Amino acid sequence: MSAPSWLISRPIAHRGLHNRGIGVIENTIGAALAAVEHDFAIECDVQLTKDGEIIVFHDDELERLTDGFGPVKNKTLLEIKSLNLRDTKEKIPTLTEFLDTLSSRVPLICEIKSEFDQNPEPTKRCCDTVSLYQGPVAFKSFDPYCVGLVRDFLPTYPRGFIGESFYDDPEWNFLGVSKKKYLTSLSHLVDNNPDFLSWYQKDVEEIGPRLSREYTGLPLMTWTIRSAEDGRRVSQYSDQIVFENFRP
Repeated sequence: MSAPSWLISRPIAHRGLHNRGIGVIENTIGAALAAVEHDFAIECDVQLTKDGEIIVFHDDELERLTDGFGPVKNKTLLEIKSLNLRDTKEKIPTLTEFLDTLSSRVPLICEIKSEFDQNPEPTKRCCDTVSLYQGPVAFKSFDPYCVGLVRDFLPTYPRGFIGESFYDDPEWNFLGVSKKKYLTSLSHLVDNNPDFLSWYQKDVEEIGPRLSREYTGLPLMTWTIRSAEDGRRVSQYSDQIVFENFRP
């Protein structure tokens, strides 16, 4: 399918319209409600608990945002729900709770977290949950395998690839040289036939995303934009921004 107009019709609040300084934590019900109030689309992160429940949370580990510790994947949903997000009484929401909060009022882009281990379960559980929801939802992932699974599980839903041009941050060292070359070559786009790209703002002027956007017509959203100045800089290369720390 081609990307629907709603996918890029309004700026996308990165992990909701969060502001930790006033107690609105990323990827929470509060951040979702704040985005709805200001009519922004939302990007959220989803991953699995130990017992296979799909939750809205970004980090692999719990320490940064909660009063718990350890890997998310080692905790059951009951254990996750026993935790408070730091300096609040909010809990980590399930994807179902997050969708119920939105009630189709703004578009949602679900980023499926992946360990690049070809585990289909996070994508399958996310797709199963979204299939019961009536509002506008798209999926994206850094992992082409997950993008391909969305194509198989929910072929009528928009799907996108999240990319960088260099993968030179140490966090990507686990991928190895050959995997990085595969990702930057963009050859996987032919197999997965995504409907859009989501690109690292520092690399958005590079040849890969530019050619993909200009010659294939794939709309491109740029992340993460943290100022109006950066928004203006990327505007000629992208069709919409994923933003935080300011209101576009």
